[in-house]
Amino acid sequence: MSDLYEFQLTLDVPDSLPAPDLALLRWHLGESGEESQEPDVYPLLSARGPAERIGGTLVGDLARGVRGWALSVRQEVHPDEFDRLRELVEWIAARTSTYGTIGYLRFLEEAVPDVLIADPDTGTAQRLPLTSGSAAQDLIPDPWG
Repeated sequence: MSDLYEFQLTLDVPDSLPAPDLALLRWHLGESGEESQEPDVYPLLSARGPAERIGGTLVGDLARGVRGWALSVRQEVHPDEFDRLRELVEWIAARTSTYGTIGYLRFLEEAVPDVLIADPDTGTAQRLPLTSGSAAQDLIPDPWG
């Protein structure tokens, strides 16, 4: 049994994001090269390469796009990191311009993830637990059928 979770974020933040906020986001992505003065504080979104347990690859990318800054993240996280991760997601949710689904959190041994949903109007996010049930008939819906 493992305690790892798959954590994904895909969202936009506006061009108007202040420079210190952008710097903090880049630090968490491992782009700044600076180390924290606190021993237990480290970038939460900086792992890259093959995932140890969840399959696929670990990524973290911030790119300027037509809607501001586009952020995509996929990481393996341990519950010991949840307090700091929760603070970071709340911080990002207070700055995102993306409505609705911004990510997923899935326990390694579960088939169905919980969905992370943002409301930019209130600057908040919430986790919506999903449950397994009957599968949809089509893997990808046919928009013309």
